[in-house]
Amino acid sequence: MPGAGNTLILGEMGIGNTAAAAMLMHGLTGRELIDCVGRGTGLDDGGLQRKRQLLALALERRAAPPDPLELLAEFGGFEIAMLAGAVLAGAARRAVILADGFTATVAAALAARWDPGVLDYCVFGHCSAEHAHRALLEHLQVQPLLDLGMRLGEGSGAALALSVLRAAVALFTEMATFEGAGVSDKEA
Repeated sequence: MPGAGNTLILGEMGIGNTAAAAMLMHGLTGRELIDCVGRGTGLDDGGLQRKRQLLALALERRAAPPDPLELLAEFGGFEIAMLAGAVLAGAARRAVILADGFTATVAAALAARWDPGVLDYCVFGHCSAEHAHRALLEHLQVQPLLDLGMRLGEGSGAALALSVLRAAVALFTEMATFEGAGVSDKEA
């Protein structure tokens, strides 16, 4: 599409996204569920314990299926399905995909289960305060651009990281070389 940008920024807003993302992370990585479940938007200790118990009950009802589409259908939500589809579509267009936060990273991991090549197009804007996010980034063997302790994944971390990404591209493409700048290594 003429004039379209080449960067796709992914974030999410909603209630319960980290619960679904934790279930998907468990199914994608095989990590213990307790290690995938965090405070979300700031649950207290009692709320976190209830969240862990409810998600454990869901796993008792049905173990995480190995097929990514089945996993998504069982434990995901429409927003995560849309994010995973956006990752696949962005990679197909060879766009830079700037993922923000835990849920968008889970969506990228899910998309990578279908097509591992999508990770070549992904940049992870920041590591969120959701403790499972750091473990998921390590599982994917990627480094976030920023680690500012931000909790939400609504795109604010990716918006901050975009300036770092743009600066890196500018340095790579516009910085003069010694030869181009007329710098010689000969002593005068």
